Amino acid sequence: MLRIAALTCLSVLFLSALPGASGSPPNLLAQADAAFSERFEPARMEEAISYYEEALSIVPVQSEGFVLDRLAQCCYEMTTFSPGNTPDDKDLFEKGKEYGLRSLRLNPDFARLEEKDFVEAVGYITDPAALLWTANNWGALFSYDPLLGMIDVGKVKALYERGIEIAEDYWGGSFHNALGAMLVTLPSFLGGSVEEGRSHLERAIEISPDYLENHVVYAQYWGFTYDLFGKASGIRDPELIERELDFILSAQIGDWPFWNREAKKEAEALLKAKEGFEDEG
Repeated sequence: MLRIAALTCLSVLFLSALPGASGSPPNLLAQADAAFSERFEPARMEEAISYYEEALSIVPVQSEGFVLDRLAQCCYEMTTFSPGNTPDDKDLFEKGKEYGLRSLRLNPDFARLEEKDFVEAVGYITDPAALLWTANNWGALFSYDPLLGMIDVGKVKALYERGIEIAEDYWGGSFHNALGAMLVTLPSFLGGSVEEGRSHLERAIEISPDYLENHVVYAQYWGFTYDLFGKASGIRDPELIERELDFILSAQIGDWPFWNREAKKEAEALLKAKEGFEDEG
């Protein structure tokens, strides 16, 4: 992912709109949601996080899960503005994971069983947002600590699988594209399966062809090959890469203003990666 962030205060009027001047939970959430809808701008993403964090301490209990889910999502998405794999990214992934786990623990059965049998505990969850963004943040941390990844990969896999059970179309089929990418890159002794992974990648596109990230993930994880450590090692299907990336780059932003913009950035990076492998060959 390509990542850059900046936040500038331009006027007293801007400052007066920041959390702290907003008052009641409904006002905070309204401002948070407005910033969230424009979070493809780094400053608006920062504002959304600030508003949701302030709201978290004062919203009624029935809104707590929603706010925690949004914070988990925004922490994960905020990392798309950095160069990638930075210490700040790691901090955001850790915060996002903890927000997600807090949301999951609002379910008393999950909280009761989490330490004893995580997979069974996940079976009680019916909130797809908590499942997806907890798993995404948790999985992203594996690149910083491969040993942690070997230990916890089954838990992340369980979160994605539960998401598919209860709401496979959530967030444009993201449970399928995330699980597919995981299965393609995992070695078999950790539960990986290239063909099963491919079926999930293709199912994501079937569910939501206009969610361009599905095409990015398909091009990235099926178009390229990977070594035992999950690092791209070559090209599996150059025609597929070109087809999917051409589709992304020519498509409209549409109904996914954050992730379709991100998909176009990622597509440009994948084209350069493809050219790099071809030059080596």
